[in-house]
Amino acid sequence: MADATSKPVAAAAAEVTVLPIIFAVSFCHMLNDIMQSMISAIYPMLKTDFALDFWQIGILTLAFQCTASLLQPVIGIVTDKKPFPYSLPVGMGSTFVGLFILAWAHSYPMLVIAASLIGIGSAVFHPESSRVARLASGGRYGFAQATFQVGGNFGQSIGPLLAAFIIVPNGQGSVAWFSVIAMLGIVILAWVARWYKAHMAANKGRKRILNAHSLSKRTVATALVVLALLTFSKNIYMASISSYYTFFVIERFGVTVQQSQIMLFIFLGAVALGTVVGGPIGDRFGSKVVIWFSILGALPFTLAMPFANLPVTIALSAIVGFIMASSFPAIVVMAQELVPGRVGMIAGIFFGLAFGIGGIAAAVLGIFADLYGISFVYTICAFLPALGLLTVFLPGKKMLQVA
Repeated sequence: MADATSKPVAAAAAEVTVLPIIFAVSFCHMLNDIMQSMISAIYPMLKTDFALDFWQIGILTLAFQCTASLLQPVIGIVTDKKPFPYSLPVGMGSTFVGLFILAWAHSYPMLVIAASLIGIGSAVFHPESSRVARLASGGRYGFAQATFQVGGNFGQSIGPLLAAFIIVPNGQGSVAWFSVIAMLGIVILAWVARWYKAHMAANKGRKRILNAHSLSKRTVATALVVLALLTFSKNIYMASISSYYTFFVIERFGVTVQQSQIMLFIFLGAVALGTVVGGPIGDRFGSKVVIWFSILGALPFTLAMPFANLPVTIALSAIVGFIMASSFPAIVVMAQELVPGRVGMIAGIFFGLAFGIGGIAAAVLGIFADLYGISFVYTICAFLPALGLLTVFLPGKKMLQVA
């Protein structure tokens, strides 16, 4: 009789959406990504203060993003087998230390070390907080993942503004003020970790119910490769914006550093807004519909942007950001549906791909920018959304339903 009653209780618990926890990890994602985006936002200042070349700017991004990308899949795989709830505040502690080093660095190697420590913090944060969002989703996976992701999008958009009005006027040492943000994140994530630990204790001994589909291993493998390629296309383009957009508008239109960062904020703010819209659409119509629109739909606008004047460039950047925004949460949700029971591993791999490809792309694009100029980089990257045609090889919503 005990077994008969435990299944309905477990099923009922699984359907409860724990909004405070979803909003908490989304808020901490915002704090985490404020600190991340702040690094790229102060590149023009660092380039001047340390007399850096574009390839050195690319290496800074590579150090940050590849540190995160190499560790995220490992952390995801380990925590699938043995979750570590309190790794969340510990990871934010690494970011805290990285900020202090970045504030007081007096050499290029110290900048690289600081970027790497902030990357380690992200490596711990993303797979585990993505898992927490899914545990608290009550089956509304698209909503939970999009809400989690939109926190990061807002953080990425706010970071350049804070850099423009706090760090640029006050200098490199003012980066240390952002340690307050990291400390707030540590406190909130400690509370989330307590819920996470209690959730694990409440469900200890219960057999996990996996929403297994009937797709063949070959179909799953093909879909995962396509999702990886779509992640490449999106994040290479996003790397071209986040690392070099400020330089592009400064060079082409003669705007100030602060004005360029406000323009970057407009793009990233549109990304945040698009993510909010994309999550519920994915839950209703399936991830494939969202991926079709969010990657391929951006192509006409990315192709036009390198040739537009300043007002049109600002408008096009906002349109591209809004359209492309929801693709990544949809990609993560579909990948988790393709490989049930491996939430942490999938989150780690795909967040790792996002960071790693973005970092490698930033370094390579920096070399091209030194050789051929920033405008050449944007002209080439404008064609990347055409890879959205690969979405035709992905399974639809009905094919991913329980067999």
